[in-house]
Amino acid sequence: MAFKTDIEIAREAKKKPIMEIGAKLGIPAEHLLPYGHDKAKVSQDFIRSLEGKQDGKLILVTAINPTPAGEGKTTTTVGLGDGLNRIGKKAVICIREASLGPNFGMKGGAAGGGMAQVVPMEEMNLHFTGDFHAITSAHNLLSAMIDNHIYWGNELKIDERRVVWRRVMDMNDRALRDIVVSLGGVSNGFPRQTGFDITVASEVMAILCLSKDLEDLQKRLGDIVVAYTREKTPIYARDIKADGAMTVLLKDAMQPNLVQTLENNPAFVHGGPFANIAHGCNSVIATKTALKLGEYVVTEAGFGADLGAEKFFDIKCRKAGLKPAAAVIVATVRAMKMNGGVAKADLGAENVEAVKKGCPNLGRHIGNVKSFGVPVVVAINHFYSDTDAEIAAVKAYVAEQGAEAILCKHWAQGSAGIEDLANKVVQLAESGAANFAPLYPDDMPLFQKLQTIAKRIYHADDVIADKSIRDQLKAWEAAGYGNLPICVAKTQYSFTTDPTVRGAPTGHTVPVREVRLSAGAGFIVAICGEIMTMPGLPKVPSAEVIRLNDQGHVEGLF
Repeated sequence: MAFKTDIEIAREAKKKPIMEIGAKLGIPAEHLLPYGHDKAKVSQDFIRSLEGKQDGKLILVTAINPTPAGEGKTTTTVGLGDGLNRIGKKAVICIREASLGPNFGMKGGAAGGGMAQVVPMEEMNLHFTGDFHAITSAHNLLSAMIDNHIYWGNELKIDERRVVWRRVMDMNDRALRDIVVSLGGVSNGFPRQTGFDITVASEVMAILCLSKDLEDLQKRLGDIVVAYTREKTPIYARDIKADGAMTVLLKDAMQPNLVQTLENNPAFVHGGPFANIAHGCNSVIATKTALKLGEYVVTEAGFGADLGAEKFFDIKCRKAGLKPAAAVIVATVRAMKMNGGVAKADLGAENVEAVKKGCPNLGRHIGNVKSFGVPVVVAINHFYSDTDAEIAAVKAYVAEQGAEAILCKHWAQGSAGIEDLANKVVQLAESGAANFAPLYPDDMPLFQKLQTIAKRIYHADDVIADKSIRDQLKAWEAAGYGNLPICVAKTQYSFTTDPTVRGAPTGHTVPVREVRLSAGAGFIVAICGEIMTMPGLPKVPSAEVIRLNDQGHVEGLF
């Protein structure tokens, strides 16, 4: 059976002018700053005017641990938003922007798929409205000003060995992970070791996504700890006098981007921190704006629920005062079979036993999300190779976990294929069953917070950390940062720090390699296992086949 590709479907979309999409939400044309005809930014003045309006209900879409079989979390997020609109609810979708690095590396597309997509697809996966470029520039401006301050006499007495602010770029480039700068003699400064992270791991990205307005943004940028003196006194971005100029560069990027689905429903696409190395959620300002404009807001958190959902609850909801009404966990029959030991090449053949064997991964996520006091429904994202017996096995397993699994065919049918899930989400959200609470209190010691996540979410036995790491956490507590949440950087493929371990493992430990203070964003990053904050390209990167065809269309990106 021949199917149209996602990009073919997207190019056939009957898009409406973005002003019409804004009008559906009650946004006056003068408060939409258009980027072409099909995307626009929403003005800060309009967002401020919404204060005092009642919030709609917030729905989180999360998933099992990702597998090469594909789960379709963003596709389900978009489909559910369309489905809620189809059944008469005023729903708004909130998703993240795509990073260029992975698009030219291993995968393309972060806008959904099939008949459940956000458009314009190509622009969203390339430069879009320039937000990531602005974040990259603001981050690297601070880097340049630090080295410049040291060059011109180092009035702040920065210890060049203790500059903790690295540089960033929005591309996968392993050669830049560890570098030496300022080589070449006196005129080029003082040589020191540093490195690059990918833009989506930048603290500036996290700050933009967690700030409530421009004033809050500048304060948080000023709070960034960039270095220490020889006496280990922190040096802040405001000491370097970089916060004002950084805010200027981020002024437009701070405004949420409005686009539309294939069914002409509104979607905010804003911010893009990865969930395996950052906090994995779209911006607070986009989510809060959407909550003022819609009855329902459907948002996603990156990768599996062990990373994305945990950070959504423990960082974003905690810091922004959000209370989710329900959560959807996306799973596929194919992924259950992979968790049950079936090779990717053999996923087309019916194997009910493998489905049953793989379901504990889903069960672990159901239990974890419920532990936050949020009611859960499972969305089985349908593939044509799924058999009735396999689907029944997933439904039966989920029922044993005290939840319901609903078959969703939005990829092929759009909103018509996801009405059952939309109705269930409304039922859960209207029931008042949600009693959301974060996993741990603010005043719990930092290492104990890390242990709590490892034991309760990853079901590990313990956390392994050198004395230097434990001492660093204690030092941050003494400096007043003890109330911050933990943002774990680890592999997305497993509950463990070993990407090859599937299912629902127990008896493992979580080794912490490094901890980083993100004082402006307001969390502590714990880097675990072999995870890298600057990814590399695969042996055959997608970039090798991306090109413009004779019609001027992009090929190879999706």
